[in-house]
Amino acid sequence: MKHSRRRLSAVLGLTAALVVAPTATTSMAATGATDSTYVVLYRQGASTADAGQAIAAAGGTVVANYAEIGVIVARSANSGFANTVKKSSEVDGVSATSGLGTRVAPAAEGGSAEAEAVQATWGDTLSGRQWDMVQINVPQAHAVTGGSDSVVVGNLDTGLDFTHPDIAPNYDATRSADCSSGAATPLAVGNDAHGHGTHTGGTIAAAANGSGIVGVAPNVKLAGIKSSNDDGYFFPEMVVCSFMWAAKAGINVTNNSYYADPWLFNCKNDAEQRAIWEAERRAIRYAQSKGVLVIASQGNDRSDRTHPAFDDSSPDYPPGNEEERRITNACSVVPLEVPGVVGVTATGNLRLKSFYSSYGISTAEVTAPGGDSILQRTDAAPNGLVLSTWPATASCNPVRTVFDPGTGAKYCYAQGTSMAGPHAVGVAALLMSVQSGTPGQVAARLQQATNPLSCPDTSIYAPFPQLGGAPQTCQGGPAHNSFYGAGEVDALKAVS
Repeated sequence: MKHSRRRLSAVLGLTAALVVAPTATTSMAATGATDSTYVVLYRQGASTADAGQAIAAAGGTVVANYAEIGVIVARSANSGFANTVKKSSEVDGVSATSGLGTRVAPAAEGGSAEAEAVQATWGDTLSGRQWDMVQINVPQAHAVTGGSDSVVVGNLDTGLDFTHPDIAPNYDATRSADCSSGAATPLAVGNDAHGHGTHTGGTIAAAANGSGIVGVAPNVKLAGIKSSNDDGYFFPEMVVCSFMWAAKAGINVTNNSYYADPWLFNCKNDAEQRAIWEAERRAIRYAQSKGVLVIASQGNDRSDRTHPAFDDSSPDYPPGNEEERRITNACSVVPLEVPGVVGVTATGNLRLKSFYSSYGISTAEVTAPGGDSILQRTDAAPNGLVLSTWPATASCNPVRTVFDPGTGAKYCYAQGTSMAGPHAVGVAALLMSVQSGTPGQVAARLQQATNPLSCPDTSIYAPFPQLGGAPQTCQGGPAHNSFYGAGEVDALKAVS
């Protein structure tokens, strides 16, 4: 993981009712530099109406009260805050979230050479580089429809550069929000200092406007929901806020190109991890109950999510705290392994699973292009990477950076399951544009709008074993397997 003054004024002119989640009450009290953020999980069915008094009595302030799911986000400088709040019979768990963030997984290294453009027969000025769109029949789908502007995609990510020429035409300011504080506020200019969110957003819905690239669903609306800090760390209060916002803002489908929680694998037999996992799970289920389809990337650590054995990525903030630990199926990845979430693995230009992509027979519903700079460089994809929009002010490797010759807008090559997820989200948005349905119904149709892929010869992945040295293995048949799920998404099948 956008340019006119009129668009800017539309964002700055949002009313509080539109930018603060209607179900969250916020505190404007100033907090000190030593304050910590906490997620307070109330027991199922318990009222949070008096939470403000209880939090204040413990020396804290309420940042947001998500009464529908029994979750409070609070801040306090009192070192005994958690123990005090836990004494309430209505509280199920309390966890400090400061220092327990997770970060956008870095793309696997390799593929530094810039790809040369070829003559485009479809799309915009840089579409000759969009092998990924050709692979899933996006040009043919656009001959039928580019999607409906009544469909709104929420991109839960590092932010969104809504001033980018390819993003601005489809940007929905009223449904966008900044959840980096734990409570929804306006999405300001320059909010995506990382770049990841603008990249994923462009893949979903970059406008077909004659310049740059074209997204999978270039006519749908795109809402940016900033779910991380500027360094790309997704703290629990940000994730909870983002799903609660999506539920209330009328979002149809969300892209989630990250993993949430302090740990990549969240082990529910640990009290602190369980409280945060449960708060996030409740927020996701609440969004699903309001008609939001949740689609999530599998991750880039090339491991089997169904049979986890090791985790060496947790906790990853502050940097350097990671330590390898053995894990079991009692540990799970959020949002990927929450029931009803559609999991996406990554392919390259040879339609093989990307060397870095994680997978799992129980977690892989579909696959989509995410790039592969080592095993799958081709004439169409010389560097194996996926090109998409990028903020002008965010850093991108110079050899992976491309500027549109007409507008001067910035684009960047990247790879990862973070790039695969948005392709599946775009196809889901096209499905929703031609036929309505519940999240479950759309998820089922998405798995039908695929081209099945059989398990490949896994010997090609021998140089890229799972953590701990176990080889990557593929389970299942062509109808459904751990590498590809039901198959690679097909935009034309989605609209036919």
